[in-house]
Amino acid sequence: MKKHSDPKVLKRGILPEDIEEGEEIIMLDTTKYAVVIGASRGLGLGLVKEFLLRNCRVTATYRSLETAKPLLDLSKEDPRLRLEKVDINDPDQVMKLAIRLKSITVDFLFINAGVSLGPKERVQNINRNDFVNLMITNAYSPMQVINALDSSVHEDGMIAVMSSDLGSVKNNLTGNWEIYRASKASLNTLMKSRAAAKADRRTYLCLSPGWVRTDMGGDAAPLDITTSTSGLVDTILKRTGSTGVQFLNYEGKTVEW
Repeated sequence: MKKHSDPKVLKRGILPEDIEEGEEIIMLDTTKYAVVIGASRGLGLGLVKEFLLRNCRVTATYRSLETAKPLLDLSKEDPRLRLEKVDINDPDQVMKLAIRLKSITVDFLFINAGVSLGPKERVQNINRNDFVNLMITNAYSPMQVINALDSSVHEDGMIAVMSSDLGSVKNNLTGNWEIYRASKASLNTLMKSRAAAKADRRTYLCLSPGWVRTDMGGDAAPLDITTSTSGLVDTILKRTGSTGVQFLNYEGKTVEW
């Protein structure tokens, strides 16, 4: 391990402000490559910063310039960061991204996608199109991105999706966030099916970030973005090399399916 006092780590725009001097982190050599899908802000942007902090080269995608200013600013400060404008719900854009990344060997592919209709939405009282669009964004499109980029991921690489504690079927004791729960449970199932069908040497992770202070999580959430994303990347690095699929939280603890 290296420490934050390393001058290569203490680079403006990469080091999260609330990480303490001297704190230990897992570092990688600069030959490692991460792709973060959905990185314009919040958890996605936090993941980009964490991978850069650990010496990875990173390709990060954003959907709209209107919400991507922090990511764009970061790319101007760090030459290891490459940006791509992609809407994962547009198959043509996803395939064009796959072509542009064809020459890259990806060690870590992280799909960060998620929209919500709110905690009180129920199947019986939402518009059918809203339901379909949420399922496409949260479950279908992430898997299509994985399919499109599959050939670029190293045979011993890692593929992760942003799941949620709410995606646990076993732990659903309240019934709130009904539609969002269903979408994340669907995503988890699709990841389990993919890992079983491929039966390869890659690591497949469904990761829960915890309840985080983001636009979706709200101000009452107990976790800040840095705590969540640093834990997620630590979990990724510690679990890479283990085959099959796992459902874990940001602390590396198993979440019940």
